[in-house]
Amino acid sequence: MNGNGRTPNPQQIMCRGVRGATTVTEDSPEAILAATRELLFTMIQYNGIDPNNVASAYFTTTEDLTAIYPATAARQLGWYDVALLCGHEMRVPNGLPHCIRILLHWNTSKTAQEIVHVYLHEAQSLRPDKENVPPIPAEEIEMFMQLVQRP
Repeated sequence: MNGNGRTPNPQQIMCRGVRGATTVTEDSPEAILAATRELLFTMIQYNGIDPNNVASAYFTTTEDLTAIYPATAARQLGWYDVALLCGHEMRVPNGLPHCIRILLHWNTSKTAQEIVHVYLHEAQSLRPDKENVPPIPAEEIEMFMQLVQRP
C-alpha cells in the first residue's frame, strides 16, 4: 500500500529517466554522431524503448566536443517528434573528456529498478557502485531535522 491507502497498480505508466554516456576519440561530426547513435540504440535495446513513448531527450557533451549537435543522431534514427535539447556538461576537475551523455524521459510501466542505464567505452568509469557514494555527515542531517516542523 502507498501513502494514500491504495495499492499501487504495477502496470501504471510513469515518466522514468534513462541515463547513458559514451566517449569519442575526436571532435568530429562523424565520431560524435556514430557514438551517439550507438549509445541511443543500445539504450533502446536494453530497455525495450518505443520512441513513441519518449517524452524528451537531453544530450550533453563535455566542452571539448563542439563539431555537431549529438541530438542530430536521434533525428537520423527517426526521432522527428521527440523534444530534443543539447547542452554542455559543467567543467569539473579531472572530469572525463570527450564525453557524450543522454538523459531520456520515458513513459513506461517499468519500475526504476528495472531501468538499465548504459555506459559505453571510457564512460563506464562514470558509474560508481552505490556503496561508493560518500555519506552525509551526521551533523548535517541533525541540522536539517531541526528545521523540519513536526506534525
